[in-house]
Amino acid sequence: MIRIAIVDDHALVRAGLRRFLSEHVDMRIVAECASAREVMDVVREEAAEVILLDISMPGQSGVDALHAIKARAPHLAVLILSSFPEEHYAATLLRQGASGYLPKDCEPEEIARAIRTVALGRRYVTRTMAERLAAGLSEPLRKPAHEQLSEREFQVFLRLAKGETIGHMAQSMSLSVKTVSTYRTRVMEKMALQSNSDLTYYGLKNGLLQ
Repeated sequence: MIRIAIVDDHALVRAGLRRFLSEHVDMRIVAECASAREVMDVVREEAAEVILLDISMPGQSGVDALHAIKARAPHLAVLILSSFPEEHYAATLLRQGASGYLPKDCEPEEIARAIRTVALGRRYVTRTMAERLAAGLSEPLRKPAHEQLSEREFQVFLRLAKGETIGHMAQSMSLSVKTVSTYRTRVMEKMALQSNSDLTYYGLKNGLLQ
């Protein structure tokens, strides 16, 4: 029996996933969380084997939650289920520890297939994403700027792009203002951008912000 925790701020999405997954005899929903913070209680209690995680939530984002989950439980499977296009996020989040990435418009049975795959300790990507990754091995194309960022730099980039101040970021991420400022400088240098508004424009243009 695969123990699953659903993390999504939309009650309707959670209900739909619960109803669908409950039809599979090898799966059991052990927790439902409406925020990234709630899921950490599930992680601490070791209640779930697979975390089904949305990355776009109010307050702490799913990207932050992924970082916190992997820091606490490195081997816990985290399957991202998101409305963001996989070509913009999947590769980055897989590098940051996600076990798989699915767009929310995928077929329901693919969710079940992905859950079974990551529960075995393997990675899961859609066929389309697998073909794109394979093509990247044979074609020396330049990576998008945001894919050159480290895990922490990517977090800082998203927060800055959404208009969060350095002071608030430092407090919520338990970092000093100086440290966050250093990350901001690195982000600007790697992405060859000049201002926070440039980050916002980049995020919107590349489908990284809602």
